[in-house]
Amino acid sequence: MIFIRYENWRSYLKFFPLTSILLVANVVMFILLAANGGSTNTMTLLRFGALTNHEFFSGEWWRYFSSIFLHAGFSHLLFNSFALVVFAPPMERLLGSVRYGLLYLGSGVLGNVLALAWYNSAGETTISVGASGAIYGIYGAFLYVALFQRTMMDEASRKTLYTLLAFGIIFSFAMSGINWMAHLGGLLGGFFIYGLLIRLWRTRKFRKQ
Repeated sequence: MIFIRYENWRSYLKFFPLTSILLVANVVMFILLAANGGSTNTMTLLRFGALTNHEFFSGEWWRYFSSIFLHAGFSHLLFNSFALVVFAPPMERLLGSVRYGLLYLGSGVLGNVLALAWYNSAGETTISVGASGAIYGIYGAFLYVALFQRTMMDEASRKTLYTLLAFGIIFSFAMSGINWMAHLGGLLGGFFIYGLLIRLWRTRKFRKQ
């Protein structure tokens, strides 16, 4: 079962350095938000890089990236941090930190691009933050493994992934205030980015647990 964490904190830092850095970055940015007006304050979020399609901020492409590291409220940070800590590490081990980083950031940015395009087409103004698109990108990569590299994932992990995706999709549409298009865009992005990465670089194998 690849989604059960057996490591102590020292082993975790050693085996999953980029996941650890991403987690610390999210926490540090949350603290900065809290110290400068609050993580749920709209102006604070915009000042620190929230994604928006408001015309005043048009052309600020860096928001597609910066918004991935911002979270609105502690529960938002906690939920995404849990997913990052528990479910992301096997993908870092499989791809290596560099390719894993490309997958994570690429999925997050693509999810944000598609989300903003959706809200623009709907004529709605949006402000969006969170690592969800990037995390769903990791889920998308695991979905590729489960479907096309079946020998690399055990049956228990495959069932866990399918259950996770089912609940994630239901949650994305059932809860108000959720940027479901960023989730969907990240999922699709991770699926295709992973497929591209394994064609450009050879992947490792999951460590036997």
